[in-house]
Amino acid sequence: MRRWVRLLPVGPAVVLLLVFLAGPVLWAFHASFTNAALTGRNARSPGWVGLENYGRLLADPVLPLSLALTVLFVGGSAILGQNILGLVIAVLMRRARRGVLALVGTAVVAAWVLPEIVAAFAAYAYFSRDGTLNQLLGGIGLGQPDWLYSFPMVALMLANIWRGTAFSMLVYRAALNDVPAEVTEAALMDGASGWQRLAFITLPMIRGSIATNLMLITLQTLAVFTLIWVMTAGGPSNASTTLPVLAYQEAFKFGDIGYGTAVASVLILIGLVFGAAYVRLLRDTKP
Repeated sequence: MRRWVRLLPVGPAVVLLLVFLAGPVLWAFHASFTNAALTGRNARSPGWVGLENYGRLLADPVLPLSLALTVLFVGGSAILGQNILGLVIAVLMRRARRGVLALVGTAVVAAWVLPEIVAAFAAYAYFSRDGTLNQLLGGIGLGQPDWLYSFPMVALMLANIWRGTAFSMLVYRAALNDVPAEVTEAALMDGASGWQRLAFITLPMIRGSIATNLMLITLQTLAVFTLIWVMTAGGPSNASTTLPVLAYQEAFKFGDIGYGTAVASVLILIGLVFGAAYVRLLRDTKP
């Protein structure tokens, strides 16, 4: 009885999670086994079709491409881009002067606090054919490619790195502040270089924060939709169609809710796999 009383304060949070998280997820899995549609007879009374949507999905030639693009987008812009750049900025900011610290911190965090739709349009304006990047390249006599047509995934990954690096930077700044100064000072007195102190002392001591940050930015990037849709809408010719974009196109552009939720269910399962892997990594990093 006493145990249940202690759990009462978290009761409202559990209820909210069940209503606004577990409920939609369960509905998505249920809808993926039906022929639900956005319009027509199936919109009013969808029927049960079993694994038919998943069979169609396995035979869909766009699925392998979307899976590969999703892995590329997450790996390039989150695991490598945001994670490493955030760590580098956090390390450099420890030695920066107060004015430089404030300027860099404001510049990095500004992209993160912008509403996602505003950041997406800003990135589109920067990478478009007549955008800021090509104006800068033209000013120094370099070529002016159509980034969103010729290199859509490069533009999207760079935009997502710009948009999300602030989160990793803040996580690592907090983690680095918790590293005892006497430990690094002792290593310095023993003759360890700056790189050696970072690699063999600082990073092992913040490995829990690294694992946590990797888990959060991976799951956030898996769900990125607005940035991609505004900048490329999945094009050209599905060259930037990640799984969230594919799910949206099937469900709301083509009106096939059942098939679209089947794609979304695959994305949920991928997120669960990543989440489980990172939770295990977090357990392994505990002292």
